[in-house]
Amino acid sequence: MNGPSPGSVLTLFDWILVVGYFVISFGIAIYFYRRASKDTSEFFLSGRQMPWWLAGTSMVATTFAADTPLLVTEIVASDGIAGNWIWWNFAFGGMLTVFFFARLWRRSGVMTDVELVELRYDGAPAAWLRGIKAVYFGLLLNVVIIGWVSLAMETIIDTLFPGLTLFGQTEFAVLGMTYSASLVVTGGLVLVVAVYSLLSGLWGVMVTDFFQFFIAMGGTVALAAFALNAPEVGGISGLREQLSDSTFNMLPRLTLGSAAEGAGALTLSGLAFVAYIGVQWWGSWYPGSEPGGGGYIAQRMMSAKDEKNALFATLWYTVAHYCLRPWPWIIVALCALVMFPELPEGQKRSGFVMVMRDVLPPGLLGLLFAAFLAAFMSTVSTQLNWGVSYLMNDFWSRFVQPEASERQQVFLSRVLTFALGLLSLIVTANLQTIEQAWGLILSASAGLGLVLILRWYWWRVNAWSEIAATVTPVALVVAALLLPEGVQVPGLQAEFPANLYAVVSFTTVVWLGVTYATRPTSPATLDHFYKKVRPGGPGWKPLRRRHPGVEPDAGFARLWWDWLLGVAFVYLTLFGVGKLLLGNALLGAGLLSGALAAAALLGRDLSGTGAGQIFAADGREPTAREEAGGA
Repeated sequence: MNGPSPGSVLTLFDWILVVGYFVISFGIAIYFYRRASKDTSEFFLSGRQMPWWLAGTSMVATTFAADTPLLVTEIVASDGIAGNWIWWNFAFGGMLTVFFFARLWRRSGVMTDVELVELRYDGAPAAWLRGIKAVYFGLLLNVVIIGWVSLAMETIIDTLFPGLTLFGQTEFAVLGMTYSASLVVTGGLVLVVAVYSLLSGLWGVMVTDFFQFFIAMGGTVALAAFALNAPEVGGISGLREQLSDSTFNMLPRLTLGSAAEGAGALTLSGLAFVAYIGVQWWGSWYPGSEPGGGGYIAQRMMSAKDEKNALFATLWYTVAHYCLRPWPWIIVALCALVMFPELPEGQKRSGFVMVMRDVLPPGLLGLLFAAFLAAFMSTVSTQLNWGVSYLMNDFWSRFVQPEASERQQVFLSRVLTFALGLLSLIVTANLQTIEQAWGLILSASAGLGLVLILRWYWWRVNAWSEIAATVTPVALVVAALLLPEGVQVPGLQAEFPANLYAVVSFTTVVWLGVTYATRPTSPATLDHFYKKVRPGGPGWKPLRRRHPGVEPDAGFARLWWDWLLGVAFVYLTLFGVGKLLLGNALLGAGLLSGALAAAALLGRDLSGTGAGQIFAADGREPTAREEAGGA
């Protein structure tokens, strides 16, 4: 099936659904306008009153970007189901954030994760680090991320509405640049998102995210069902007959040498796979999967009502992100391989939208188009609110106009939100493809993750440590690209992810050397951080001796046990559901039984019924003395 079906043109009913979605989104924004106008805490952190289910669902909705199903389609086309290990491995780090960092972020009281820099470090290096990170993440990286997502939305519009014209034109020339009609429509959507984001602040963004999540999930589940029933596919049995067995492997094929061409299934060397599951998730930084939490994930944790809500929000996000969302996308990606086998490289991602166009009846097509709009707008609204929080809180209010009133700051935040949306359109117009830049970003941040983790658990880490860990991997990646042909540095020029061993090792040596070569953070700053955040572990022994009255976190053996249970639950559920869907009922049921056992043990700890529970019976975190008494 290579042409549009009768369902490929949106009917009046489809458009009613799409318009209804916009009406509801703006209704939510207008409802929260007055509340968001109170102060910057309300605008960026919802007054720190967010319940776990809303904060966690907002995290999931944000990562349900318009480009994500398209990228998964491309991954499956190239490397089979196992190709998804490039992001499945982040579940290890996600669970680490749940049990070791969620409560610390909420306890810190900062507005952004960049602000933590000057809570944890001191002096000019801390100020420089905060300002640089605010501009880098809030402006430069943020507009590129919005640009990628916007370009994906343009692909969706191009596929659903080929030959789209506006005012009788397919292209528009503005200031020497040419914009397609579909890009103009996408740009209009970005500006619409900017308007409701600047009106409603984080409360409106999160409530809209909650509504958008269910539209997006319901739409993709319906699409997977219709795609499987398409005559060309013939259900799961039809997929099995028409695709190679290796396409359905959930683990990569391992070789003793270097990675080989997958021929429809991911093939890695043993060292490369170990780099995925043993190095990448803690060693590298990536948006939404930062080691120790960060970015909009940290923003949601800091907006939670209390530490318990922060932990449960992050737990719900991690489970939903890896267990609920992938399989509808993967099923559609497999169907696209059967329905459109001749799609050339570089266009395989459009197979997802082509399946959607060809199999959905009127009404459901409009629903799924609205689901893509929901996913797109959820991601963009969060990126805008989160990015402006950096620019406002960590750059403008810190270095430019610290005496500005709350009213002035909220007004400027709204102006910056619109300006950031406009700037992202310029970036989108200059992107030729939706770059799958994961390997490059992960390589250019390899080694930084360890500092982001240890700054919470080792007093000796200072601002220079983080600066060194940020700059070194970028320099190494640039060097690997610019080295003359024939000049080889062991491991550095290896393909991703095998290059992580060399980059992480070298970066770690550099930042540790810089740490011991520079003075520690001042005792006053360390004392303030320790008393406010109360981190536990052996890395804070000098502070514990200075402040015997402070009750730090305790029971780290229990936290590691909960982390292991959480990781087991995620992977057993992920693969158990996959096996059931793909026809292996016995193995699927066995894996899900193991997942239920892990969930029961974890639930016992979280509910406060176990001897080593995380929270006391009244919902507080148990003190060290209470835990010692319980033991």
